[in-house]
Amino acid sequence: MEKFPINTRNTSLVITLAALVIILAGVKYAESIISPLLVALFITAISGPAMMWLTQKKVPSGLAVTIIIFCILVIGFFISSVLSTSLNGFSQNLPDYQARLQEITGTLLSAANKTGFHMPMKELSQMFDLGKVMAFVGSTFNQVLGTLTNIFFILMMVIFLLLELSGFRYKLKAISNDPGQTMADLINVSNTISSYFKIKTFTSVLTAIPIIIVLSLMGIDFPILWGMVAFLLNFVPNIGSIIAAIPVVLMALIQFGFIAAGEVILLYLIMNNLVGNFIEPRVMGRSLGLSTLIVFLSLVFWGWLLGPIGMFLSVPLTMTLKIVMDNNDDTRWISVMLSNEGESSK
Repeated sequence: MEKFPINTRNTSLVITLAALVIILAGVKYAESIISPLLVALFITAISGPAMMWLTQKKVPSGLAVTIIIFCILVIGFFISSVLSTSLNGFSQNLPDYQARLQEITGTLLSAANKTGFHMPMKELSQMFDLGKVMAFVGSTFNQVLGTLTNIFFILMMVIFLLLELSGFRYKLKAISNDPGQTMADLINVSNTISSYFKIKTFTSVLTAIPIIIVLSLMGIDFPILWGMVAFLLNFVPNIGSIIAAIPVVLMALIQFGFIAAGEVILLYLIMNNLVGNFIEPRVMGRSLGLSTLIVFLSLVFWGWLLGPIGMFLSVPLTMTLKIVMDNNDDTRWISVMLSNEGESSK
């Protein structure tokens, strides 16, 4: 019987790809469990340096964890209370806004018909439907808040993870062939994620505050809501700032007309270009280490896999993957492909 040669390398690649597909399918199916777990892990990564600093200052571990959890709760309560109050007020006025937008749509349709350019009323109404725009933004935040409703599970995970930090290095010595290198890699991941979120929070505040001030001076309703939306969506790369601008432009159009809408567009263009193209790259420098294409593809991939939580965490997840891949000779090529200059950090 004739025997055909088996390409071991190709077979191994097929098996690896098949295993990867199965893992991704499992992650997709278990999204409701994995998303809160990822949130807890990233909160721990961000809080880890603060926890280590407090313990180095001779603060007991229990008290240090209590201080960190209290700060997390205060920040979370402030953001949720501001958003819920503003959204409730906006929802009450939404029918009036929508009626005004329909009038503007009718005016645009009449003007277009006079010039001989015919556009169906139904399609034009759908293009300028503030309710649908806010429903999309609201559904995105509701899915995020839906994950955060598991706040007890998330906080308990964070507490246990923070308490484990002090004894974690001893466990690494017992299970790792090179505990020093493994610990250094974990510290690198934690510091990178923490640095990213600090910088992103700083630039998001720089974006949100001028927006709140200018919108308030213009007299546009709910400026704090729009500033908060801009702050939060700034964490979503590439498309976050665009999504944040759409409802504000429509609000300016409803309240003050096309000139005000143009001014709002100009405001968002200036702020996003100033912060995104000048301030953020200078502050962040090479710490991100991801190409622009990879940032966008990671947004699409993690958003598909984990929903809105994946969109918010797409860059930290990809940076973590890059660091992990860079520490293995067999997978370093993946890290190089993810990098912005095609270089390994090794």
